[in-house]
Amino acid sequence: MPNNITIFGANGTLGSEFTRALSSHYPEATIHAFSRRPEDSAAQNVTTHQLDYLDEAALKYAATEVSANAPVDLVIVATGILHTDDIMPEKSLRDLSADKFMQIYQANTIVPALIAKYFVPVLNKKQLSVFAALSARVGSISDNHLGGWYSYRASKAALNMIIRNVAIEARRTNKQAIICALHPGTVDSPLSEPFQKNVPEGKLFTAEYSACQLLQVIGSLKTEDSGKVFAWDGNEVLP
Repeated sequence: MPNNITIFGANGTLGSEFTRALSSHYPEATIHAFSRRPEDSAAQNVTTHQLDYLDEAALKYAATEVSANAPVDLVIVATGILHTDDIMPEKSLRDLSADKFMQIYQANTIVPALIAKYFVPVLNKKQLSVFAALSARVGSISDNHLGGWYSYRASKAALNMIIRNVAIEARRTNKQAIICALHPGTVDSPLSEPFQKNVPEGKLFTAEYSACQLLQVIGSLKTEDSGKVFAWDGNEVLP
């Protein structure tokens, strides 16, 4: 049972649902909820924090603070973007832009990597502990049959490689750590809203359902699963 939990992107659609569900399931746990624009939580076991994810000094301080009294049992990174007011997924090469590429990579690849840099070392070494970052099935190279979405696909494929690298390194010093990425499915959220008309019937999930499914996946993980990507249904997403 996780006693010390940290969630990044806690103010987002899935991040807030992870926070709510974990607070309810583990009322005795200490939960640290980080976001760029935090909101106060009514739950007594949730402490909210404001954080610039690209500020390494702040990340280092945060890792020190949350692990001061106990190692961290569970880290969930629920950050990332697919589109903004100025960015939409590319349909073809002519839509590529260096600035857009850098914004997508920064949010989807660099931020989770920096969080891992400071929070994987403070994971519990005496019992199973998990570092999980939200990825996407479209980051699978072998499963790409439609093309398009260049920067988003590439950023998630890169994130999956980061997860694999971190898992290999962490295994040397923490045999109890599980480093993984998770595909939540298509969640009814501002992120997916422009693309929902193409989602097959029954495949547009509520945040509550997706978060619940992913927490079940996390709870079923074993150390040999470290470095892998798993979908909401528990199936492994191939590279």
